[in-house]
Amino acid sequence: MTTDVTGVGTYEKLLALLDERGAAYRVIEHAPEGATEAVSALRGHTLDRAAKCIIAMVKIGKKEKRFALVVVPGDRRIDLNAVKALYGGTYVSFASPEIAEELAGSPSGTILPFAFDERLELIVDPDLLVHEEFFFNAARLDRSLALAAEDYRTIAEPRVERVSS
Repeated sequence: MTTDVTGVGTYEKLLALLDERGAAYRVIEHAPEGATEAVSALRGHTLDRAAKCIIAMVKIGKKEKRFALVVVPGDRRIDLNAVKALYGGTYVSFASPEIAEELAGSPSGTILPFAFDERLELIVDPDLLVHEEFFFNAARLDRSLALAAEDYRTIAEPRVERVSS
């Protein structure tokens, strides 16, 4: 099985899903950028309205490991201990870049706040969802989306938990 780590297939899959579900969104083209602070400036919004998406690996006991796609506001850090506690885990870390890109289907810096891989559980901090819309790189460094938060909740069906500090 080949994995599309360019993100182009993932980008198309996202747009098809949003169109099929009638989501309110806008595509924003910009210079290639993956850092939350820099891309937020290009898009013209405050950091708290950006979705920072990171894949965490949680070990549960000695043999089981789970992957979580953790989404927090761009002005926050992921609270790894909170993620570990959600699973009753014994260890937590960021997934390696290779594993993160494989699970996300896109390059680092472009990970979507959607879990298209069944091995990922989507966990979103509630503070991201207080805005009418939020922004994220859309599986590409040169494209972002502004997406209505209510449509996101309905379509992505994330587990909403306090996972930022």
